[in-house]
Amino acid sequence: MMMQRPCMKVSEEDVMYRWIISELACYTYSMVAVPLYDTLGPEAIVFIINKADISAVVCDKPDKAQLILENCEQGKMPGLKLIILMDPFDDKLKEKGDTLGVEILSLQKIEALGRDNLTRPIPPKPKDLCMVCFTSGTTGNPKGALLTHEGVVANAAAFMKSMEMTTPCVPSDIAISYLPLAHMFERVVETVVYSSGAKVGFFQGDIRLLTDDMKALKPTIFPVVPRLLNRIYDKIQSGAQTNFKKLLLNVAVARKHAEVKEGILRNTSIWDKLVFKKVQEIMGGKVRIVVTAAAPISSSVLTFLRAAFGCQIFEAYGQTECTGGCTFSLPGDWKTGHVGPPLACNIVKLDDVAEMNYFASNNEGEVCIKGPNVFKGYLKDPEKTEEALDKDGWLHTGDIGKWMPNGTLKIIDRKKNIFKLAQGEYIAPEKIENIYIRSAPVAQIYVHGDSLQSFLVGVVVPDVETLPEFAAKLGMKGSYEELCSNAAVKKAILMDLVKLGKEAGLKSFEQVKDIYLHPEMFTVENGLLTPTLKAKRTDVSKFFRSQIDALYVSNT
Repeated sequence: MMMQRPCMKVSEEDVMYRWIISELACYTYSMVAVPLYDTLGPEAIVFIINKADISAVVCDKPDKAQLILENCEQGKMPGLKLIILMDPFDDKLKEKGDTLGVEILSLQKIEALGRDNLTRPIPPKPKDLCMVCFTSGTTGNPKGALLTHEGVVANAAAFMKSMEMTTPCVPSDIAISYLPLAHMFERVVETVVYSSGAKVGFFQGDIRLLTDDMKALKPTIFPVVPRLLNRIYDKIQSGAQTNFKKLLLNVAVARKHAEVKEGILRNTSIWDKLVFKKVQEIMGGKVRIVVTAAAPISSSVLTFLRAAFGCQIFEAYGQTECTGGCTFSLPGDWKTGHVGPPLACNIVKLDDVAEMNYFASNNEGEVCIKGPNVFKGYLKDPEKTEEALDKDGWLHTGDIGKWMPNGTLKIIDRKKNIFKLAQGEYIAPEKIENIYIRSAPVAQIYVHGDSLQSFLVGVVVPDVETLPEFAAKLGMKGSYEELCSNAAVKKAILMDLVKLGKEAGLKSFEQVKDIYLHPEMFTVENGLLTPTLKAKRTDVSKFFRSQIDALYVSNT
């Protein structure tokens, strides 16, 4: 069974809850769900439908069904037999399906058939396959991670165990759902919420209107990715434009952080009323649990927001292949720079990565995970499975970790996506990007290098809101596009990046030598981001090939 992450026609909320109902219906009868991002594109959808031998598709809009039928017409999906549509459709679509041997039914019809033909549920066993979660990937075809019911339950139960002493999820809680439904972070969050008898409210489909949704819903649980927290942080900082406001903000953060260190989490202090009330109201005013995951978050941002939000902010670490999470920060731990200890459902070890000088004897190495939440391999891909899972059942994540003295794990580097420069130095570009993204005028950055070059270059998408102010301090004015093509602005941003790199301890060969300013955001729609908002490095490299080549030519 395949369910496609909707691009909505009518109510986003209606389609999203139908997505959840369809998913739970699959599990009730031991069917396997294959959730998909709607942004994967037609080629990837054809690939997955055939790879997973999918016979039935549930989707929202007739135009998606039309696209699927066109592929059937070309003989690309011989195994597909049924399309279930949430939105109304006309007879022509049904007739076309009939000619191709594909039955098209409305979800309402399916529900009526279920009511009229009640059958006893066929509940799955713990080790039965629950879903095949295709990771969007930054290169090549998607890989289908085989996840079991045991894995999902173990992961959700471990998160609940971590929070039960101080901040348990209770029936009165409300979580806001706006992350892709196909993403395992969102799946596990919703499993925890439903298991606790709590509620989920769905956003209206436009991330730009998320604050409106939060004001209306007043959620108590806010799952979030660092990119969004960075935007909130930047907005608060840019709002303090006078020296007095900056001083007041700094004092408020210091006072609130002193309370956090004492285990006091509140949003009722004088500092909340004077400084932080607006940002708390933007989120609905009732958030008490924030969980950040899917990417690293800087220590300065996390410290600041713990003070500003006045609530518990947990940091989780994991990946699809361990059903979402493998470590989770503990309640009351105010320290930053780590992702917490292992969850109760798994054990974690560090393996030597000799070529990068990381050794387990020094408490450093590749993060490896073992437990019931670890996936069973990639669908029909023994080669990739062997790369990820060793013979003893350890999942090799590709991330480099370090054990801290208090038993927490710190992610310090990345084994995946590393490359060598011409002089033989290893580079982990994502580590550098996570440092550079803290530059005020930078919204997005891609760091590039290869074994034929001795230095790094970068592509920067400036922040449309902060760039004018940044340029004004240089005495520069103009439209956003004009500022992006201004050599002085580019030089100033490059200097700021290098400054941040030095402060973070980057070596000289890890610093970019030149950058290109691009006036358009990387998005899922233009193919430069995965649905979880990570750069599709191969595609970004191809897209900016001419600009990257020009940077190398002008600097050699």
